[in-house]
Amino acid sequence: MSDLRAAVAAGALGSEESYRELLQSIVEVARAIFGARASSVFLHDEDSDELVFEAVAGEGADELIGQRFPSSTGIAGWVLVTRQPLVVDDLTADTRFSREAAETTGYVPRALMAVPLLDDERAVGVLEVLDRPEGSAFTLAEMDLLGLFANQAAIALTLLQRARRARAAVEGGGELAAVAALAARLETADEDRRRDGLALLAALERLLRT
Repeated sequence: MSDLRAAVAAGALGSEESYRELLQSIVEVARAIFGARASSVFLHDEDSDELVFEAVAGEGADELIGQRFPSSTGIAGWVLVTRQPLVVDDLTADTRFSREAAETTGYVPRALMAVPLLDDERAVGVLEVLDRPEGSAFTLAEMDLLGLFANQAAIALTLLQRARRARAAVEGGGELAAVAALAARLETADEDRRRDGLALLAALERLLRT
């Protein structure tokens, strides 16, 4: 049933590529506004229980996309598990910081802000902003601003997950592939047909649920 919902949602709302572009724009703008050396979005892959780099701006932008590490690792892991934001001005003095993991990325930050990306109460990922200009500390007021970026990133990340599940359903063939293809056609339909088609898909899901 979750595959069917994913297929319908992805077909009606857009493609994986568009959500990846939205995530990239979020980290680019966040980096620019905070004057940071880097900004990144991590996805929590629940199947492998890993954090995955999905969007990176600044340091490591060309190398990090797709890299994975255990979800409990470092500051990002702490933020994911606790679902709490965090500001750290001196990472060398924070026991939660994993220098080893940072070194594998090729960039070891001095300071960061990190916020969880929440879908209701479920943490779907983490947004980080790394290193302000020398002598400029992160502030709690800026944490609120980063939270606004986090809200948008969480939506994009959730839709990205749905699009991937829908693609898996299509590649798996069978009835779900047909449903996903129908949902995809709705994206280009006029308003009346789109509404009727979504109602039909909703009715089909209710039928399958019984």
